[in-house]
Amino acid sequence: MSDIKKLLESVQSGNLSVDDALLRIKEKPFDDLGYAVVDLHRKVRQGATEVVYGAGKSAQQIIGILKSLKQNGDKTVLVTRISPEKARNVQEEIDITYYEVSSLAIMGNLPPKDGNGRVVVATGGTSDIPVAEEAALTLEALGNEVVRIYDVGVSGLHRLLSRLDDIMSASVIVAVAGMVGALASVIGGLADCPVIAVPTSVGYGTCFNGLSALLSMLNSCASGVSVVNIDNGFGAGYQASMINHVKGK
Repeated sequence: MSDIKKLLESVQSGNLSVDDALLRIKEKPFDDLGYAVVDLHRKVRQGATEVVYGAGKSAQQIIGILKSLKQNGDKTVLVTRISPEKARNVQEEIDITYYEVSSLAIMGNLPPKDGNGRVVVATGGTSDIPVAEEAALTLEALGNEVVRIYDVGVSGLHRLLSRLDDIMSASVIVAVAGMVGALASVIGGLADCPVIAVPTSVGYGTCFNGLSALLSMLNSCASGVSVVNIDNGFGAGYQASMINHVKGK
């Protein structure tokens, strides 16, 4: 439920006056820090707090943005693509949990799981796990129940088939794979839910840092498969969360 809807319901129930509600809505929509303009109304518009992209930002810039979001009342904030050194520097001033495998940090506690169903995150190989964990942790930070199915690539199809119950009962599936990128098509042919394919840069020379997996996934013959950018676990996780929270299912 969006903050605005909760606000209106509080007015309707008499727990909040019209003037107080108007004052909250009028609060500044952004915080200009000089080096960043923090979007304080992102959650009101989109249902999720602004996510901090850590690459290219200094630890002090990340600290400033997180403090701004926290002061605005945002309880759970994601920081993606943050190095271990930056994470340690941020932890000196802000309480964050750092997940080194995915280069991702979370400020605050994980929210209750309020999605329509479970989201499966599957990988072709163990080398795809860093990208998959970025997707899985993004999903958990957005209130989803996640089932991880790792190292079930098509070179050993029996491994994937042993998890058919999870595949067929999922609300959304994120399929993460490099090399030939065939996992998404195979899962797409087994599942009755949306499949979000994530090509990774894992593979030898002619994989072209994930380009071959990207093209394979874009050319999938399985219906219901969509594709995000190479190594974009965050984008896949965010999109999967939006699907899993669609009203009226």
